[in-house]
Amino acid sequence: MTVTHEPVAGWTEPTASDRLELLKKTKTIAMVGVSANSSRPSNFVATYLLSSSSDYEIHFVNPTVDEILGQPCHSTLEDLPVTPDMVNVFRRSEDLPEVAEQAVAIGAQSFWTQLGLWNVEAATIAVQADLDLVMDRCLKVEHARFHGGLHLGGFDTGVIDSRLGK
Repeated sequence: MTVTHEPVAGWTEPTASDRLELLKKTKTIAMVGVSANSSRPSNFVATYLLSSSSDYEIHFVNPTVDEILGQPCHSTLEDLPVTPDMVNVFRRSEDLPEVAEQAVAIGAQSFWTQLGLWNVEAATIAVQADLDLVMDRCLKVEHARFHGGLHLGGFDTGVIDSRLGK
């Protein structure tokens, strides 16, 4: 299924090569809106990013909890002990402009929104501040795709066979 997004002035959606280059140059990631609930997608992505599958330095931003997956949580991006290269967002679409403004204010280099998150105002803020921008894509899926965990089509790279007994 193809989802049509409202265009963002001055921005072209990054190609697969662009996304790969962004992931390569990223060292630190702030996950905004990450959940302590293990059944939430943000927690799954956080677990993956903290695993040996990636070598990113991960920081969590969630004002409602003190710790997730053994890592401290910070109330805001401004409270982080470092300036993250990337701000990865798991918040409602209407919250994205505020998070984009915060990402710009702290000096992040890129702004990435998870699957289903598209907001033209937030994108415009990021583009005008010259941040690399990715919207409506899962950071875990993209990382796994480029690092051998997924086929470019998004499927597990294991053998898939529908034949019984063979």
